Amino acid sequence: MGKIAILIFLLFLGVLGFFAVENKDAVIMKIPFGDAYEIPKIALVLLSSTIGALAVLVVFFIRDTKRVIENLQYQRRQKKEAKIQEFYSKALNAIMGDKEEEAREALGEILKEDPEYIDALLRLGDMSLNNGKYETAFDYYKKVKDINPKNLQVLFSMETVMEKMQRYNDAFNYLEEILDLDPENLTALYKKRSLLERKEMWDDLLSTQKAIIKLEHNEHDRQREERRMMGCKYEYARASLENGDIEKAEKAFRTMLKMDGNFVPAHLGLAEVILMKGETEEAINFLEKAYEQLRSIIIIARLEDLLINVGEPGRLIRFYKNAIAKNPQDNGLRFLLGKLYYRLEMVDDAMEMINSIDTTVFSVPELYSLKGELYIKRNQMQKALDELKKACGIKRPFKIQYCCSNCGFKSEDWSGRCPGCTEWNTYRLDVYGSCKA
Repeated sequence: MGKIAILIFLLFLGVLGFFAVENKDAVIMKIPFGDAYEIPKIALVLLSSTIGALAVLVVFFIRDTKRVIENLQYQRRQKKEAKIQEFYSKALNAIMGDKEEEAREALGEILKEDPEYIDALLRLGDMSLNNGKYETAFDYYKKVKDINPKNLQVLFSMETVMEKMQRYNDAFNYLEEILDLDPENLTALYKKRSLLERKEMWDDLLSTQKAIIKLEHNEHDRQREERRMMGCKYEYARASLENGDIEKAEKAFRTMLKMDGNFVPAHLGLAEVILMKGETEEAINFLEKAYEQLRSIIIIARLEDLLINVGEPGRLIRFYKNAIAKNPQDNGLRFLLGKLYYRLEMVDDAMEMINSIDTTVFSVPELYSLKGELYIKRNQMQKALDELKKACGIKRPFKIQYCCSNCGFKSEDWSGRCPGCTEWNTYRLDVYGSCKA
């Protein structure tokens, strides 16, 4: 390449010399704001060529210098990134090995190289969060947010810190910020629903639940969320009832029954609304129809309390007898009627009903306990003792409990929602002793 350049240069000088022999005329060249000079034409050509060559040389010099600087910067960045990656790998290995101090040291070295390295800040925040150092964790997350305000990961982490610190309003604000950036973020909607439930903001919770159902693409998940919607509606109706807004509660309970006629808590809630309106007879009729539809022992238990309170035990007895006539093999109904007779001091009727129960298929401690109490009232102590021994031989509480059919949680009090698994409409009155934890 050098030889070719020399050859071209020599040719240029030869051509220039040839023109110099043939062009000996002079020209006047005036310097701007200066004097005028007379120079040969060929000298002007040579001067112009020299200036042009120098200009090209300067351009190439600047370009090559820039390339050298960029290459040096790139190599420096490569070394820095390689060093950071080495420390980050070391930190991850330390975290996996539960060597927290070693991980912190490695992440600290990264921040010395690059104080705005987001992954290192997030890891340090996560470790502080896991150790319960919520303020420290928040400081790390805040630095990330200052660097990248739209980073959803750090917004979720900051929301978690606020929940841990029980600053639920601040947590809610971070979720709103996430949903402003990504309105269809299901994780944020789930967390928002949880906070709304904690704050018992049922109106807003229903809107959030509708959005969740709309975004669920999996059929199984959608059905699960639709069942949860029933629970949310129930809580909304129950809260309205507690606040004395009877019309709103009644509308909500009736809407629920149109959506799912088998939702027992809605039947009981609507019966309570009817009672609060002073329409006792209508409430009784409603519960009787509900039992005919659902055959739920819980509805019978509520109906029993209601009829006893209004002084109509005869009507209750007739109801039990009609139910037994329609289903004579149901020993649970016979047991409940026997208990009612005992409650009404109708000892002979109670004993007759209890003796009609087939103990080969229905054997619960409450049955023998009740029979023992009846023998005591008859002053037949030995028989009473024998029955009570049978009751003691069955390891189960004497009082009939409510039991969650989903998780097996047991309670002496009824609830529309199981506190164990937080599902709705799962409580059953465990008359038959079939509930298993």
